[in-house]
Amino acid sequence: MTTVGVLRETALRERRVALTPDGVARLRRGGEFRVLVEAGAGRPAWFDDRAYAEAGAEIGSRHQVYDESDVLVVVRPPDDVAAMPPGRILIGLLDPLGDPALTELLAGQGVTAISLDLLPRTLSRAQPMDALTSQANVAGYKAALLAAEAYGGFFPMLVTAAGTTRPAQVLVLGAGVAGLQALATARRLGALVTGFDVREAARADIASTGAAVLDLGTGQSSDDGSGRQLGSGQSSDDGYARQLGDDQAARQLAALTEAVPRFDVVITTAKVPGGRSPLLVSDEALAAMKPGSVVIDLGGNVAGAAADTRTVTDHGVTVIGAPNLASTVPVAASTAYARNVVAVVGGLMPEGRLPSDSTDEVLAAVLVTHEGEVVHPRLRVQNEPDHQEETR
Repeated sequence: MTTVGVLRETALRERRVALTPDGVARLRRGGEFRVLVEAGAGRPAWFDDRAYAEAGAEIGSRHQVYDESDVLVVVRPPDDVAAMPPGRILIGLLDPLGDPALTELLAGQGVTAISLDLLPRTLSRAQPMDALTSQANVAGYKAALLAAEAYGGFFPMLVTAAGTTRPAQVLVLGAGVAGLQALATARRLGALVTGFDVREAARADIASTGAAVLDLGTGQSSDDGSGRQLGSGQSSDDGYARQLGDDQAARQLAALTEAVPRFDVVITTAKVPGGRSPLLVSDEALAAMKPGSVVIDLGGNVAGAAADTRTVTDHGVTVIGAPNLASTVPVAASTAYARNVVAVVGGLMPEGRLPSDSTDEVLAAVLVTHEGEVVHPRLRVQNEPDHQEETR
């Protein structure tokens, strides 16, 4: 029987857990898996050890979980990953594109690493495993609530004996899962909402939430010199947005700098996996916003914003850096993530072990290291000496 180990998260301010008691029950239903949970792993997310035991899990020390587990599930990489014995399988949001040193360490230890960050959204079979989507959905919801809390006025229009207050004007930049949820939630709170995304296809998604679509008039594609149209008009093959060329990014930023100050609240969610987050809200835009305005930065798109900080500019604009908002809704986020983990383990390891061949397209997309080597094609290219020299 394969043992799945659940580790307590060690990242700062991380309150999620990779497997909930409900996830334990789902995983054990087929009889192929034993589940071993580190004592207190679920406590930050309000799941106690007794609930895990009642669901069929065993409770043990961190050392025991490392020692006895065949598969280890986490949300984010543990800070004691060097303690992981060889031959183990590690599943989580490992950010291999952003942390190549961790990838090399896992390969050197003989750990098989499966990173859910790399899951392609274009494969229908992979949708139940899509942890980025499930966590972005939670983050977008919380971003709208955080904005409403920080904003000094009302989100909805209110008609009272003391007069009528106008609704807040909310702009969401980036119409991925987080952006669309932020739009929908802000609209349910009564705000007037507007969305923007560089991808042409995202305009219909924005409109489907009842939001207006911001048209910057900067064009929807750019050419990289080889005849291929890149950037704002297209997504990459795995379903994510591509990075814009420098000229188009500059035009977009200039147009946004003019548009952003018209809004009371701005929420930014635009990320490029493996690339630099685009700058969408400049210093000039912040300086032109009305005092009392609020900017929530999920994607790293705001000039001067720092992660997990709330600052007020000299002009009276509140800027909140919030790259890990899903962790602040730990029950919902953990429940959704656990279902992704169960789908991954059950889908990729139906008999309690990984298939011996690599023909499974989902496995090939998320497998980072195996048998002492970095095996993901994109990461292998990134780690080649010639490529590293070119990108310095």
